Amino acid sequence: MIRREGDRLVVSGPLTLAQVAEALPLGNGAIGEGARNVDLGEVGELDSSALALLLAWLREARRRNAELAFSNLPQGLTTIARLYGVADLLPAATASARH
Repeated sequence: MIRREGDRLVVSGPLTLAQVAEALPLGNGAIGEGARNVDLGEVGELDSSALALLLAWLREARRRNAELAFSNLPQGLTTIARLYGVADLLPAATASARH
């Protein structure tokens, strides 16, 4: 579900309520160890809990005074973020942040 590639976290598979409880501490730990980009290009099924997860990871990064950005946001997730009025809170990764 989550694998680390340098300063990048790659999230794959479904990201629904059933997976978020497991993903939250894994991502928080990786953020604490220096992960600065979350790649969502391999995410399949998702729901609004995926958005809550990303916002929680952002809070964790900010708590640690670290930057965190997201790449390859699935269309469904950006749609949910726009509907909830929080799309601007999800920083997009720049091309230079990818590895």
